[in-house]
Amino acid sequence: MSIVWLFISLIYLSYLHGACILFILSIASFNYLLVKIFARKKYFLLVIWSFNIFFLLCNRVYGGYSFSMIGKQWAFLDNFRGTFRWHICFNFVVLRMISFGYDYHWADKYSHFDQKKHIQRCDICKSGKTCYQTLQERGVQNGKYAYSTYICYLVYAPLYLAGPIINFNAFASQLDVRQNNYSARDKTHYGLRWIFSLVLMELMTHLFHYNAFATSGLWKQLAPMDVFIIGYGVLNFMWLKFFLIWRYFRFWSLICGIEAPENMPRCINNCHNLESFWKNWHASYNKWLVRYMYIPLGGSQKKLLNVWVIFTFVAIWHDLEWKLLSWAWLTCLFFVPEMMLKSAATTFQVDSAFGEFVFRELRALAGAITITCLMVANLVGYVIGPSGMNWLVSQFLQEGLSVLGFMFLTFYVGTKLMFHIDDSKPTRH
Repeated sequence: MSIVWLFISLIYLSYLHGACILFILSIASFNYLLVKIFARKKYFLLVIWSFNIFFLLCNRVYGGYSFSMIGKQWAFLDNFRGTFRWHICFNFVVLRMISFGYDYHWADKYSHFDQKKHIQRCDICKSGKTCYQTLQERGVQNGKYAYSTYICYLVYAPLYLAGPIINFNAFASQLDVRQNNYSARDKTHYGLRWIFSLVLMELMTHLFHYNAFATSGLWKQLAPMDVFIIGYGVLNFMWLKFFLIWRYFRFWSLICGIEAPENMPRCINNCHNLESFWKNWHASYNKWLVRYMYIPLGGSQKKLLNVWVIFTFVAIWHDLEWKLLSWAWLTCLFFVPEMMLKSAATTFQVDSAFGEFVFRELRALAGAITITCLMVANLVGYVIGPSGMNWLVSQFLQEGLSVLGFMFLTFYVGTKLMFHIDDSKPTRH
């Protein structure tokens, strides 16, 4: 199975990147050698991270390199670079190379995953199916860490361009045993829903012009309320755009028998805190970050420090831009108070109906503050940029405080509605 998909995926890559496939295979092969040589060493994690971050940065700085850099006799290959810039897609390959390295590194170590206890708690596993966490945690046989399986994992055609991100263990375990969570009827329904979402996107792009205002700079001539509406529109447009991209490639992968984690499992307008927002945006990337960064860095014991390291990596992984670093650090700045409040709330005991009412109102206020902060962070990251911060602050101080108050009240009411939606859902074990 892996040989068949390897052959198909390499043909697909040759069409996308032409001769530049040689760069991908060279870096990937070198990474494979490093993993096989240093996986049992204490300093392995330093080696694997240094190697991958080095090429992540170099690929962007040098724009994917040129064959003429190697030698004049290779310069003719620059005329066959394919239809798609390989170094843009390589960001996902970096995540897969790190995943392979970690999973191989952990292969012969004791796993803390208790499958029997997990089955008792997991509705999917109780029904006789296999959930993603089980595929991820239970490991694979040593024979699965072969070079052919590794390359197949890196360049697997359905998930190569944009994900969703699947870890090596989960991918390798489905090569021989196809996923059984989605029946033919489920996949048909999944495809029809994607078509409906595509029609919705077409309507949105023809009737609403948020992105035109954001990219042209015309937002500078608008009132503060209009700028926030544009920011809100851009955020919803981005959500639907990535929803379509990720669902399309996941649908393709499901048809081929491999189930990847679902991105966008929850609507963007039904998230009232930063943690749930990031868990439900690029959800597969969040799972990757938790498994390969958050837990190895110390998990919840060092949460306040980990978030800065993780979001800095997320910004660099997306692109080398100050705008994205500003977005990442602003998000961290807003994230830290939320984590501290959540930690304090877990120790707070409610003994009466009035106390429960007050606690719920305080949570709604905190949710409104979080949504406001999230809007500001995304305005800076995707609309006005860091240079527009002074303009935004001055506009609100001059004429926008009443607008900000109205928006805050709207977010407060919206958060209360989100609470009711959550309360109406059946409890899952």
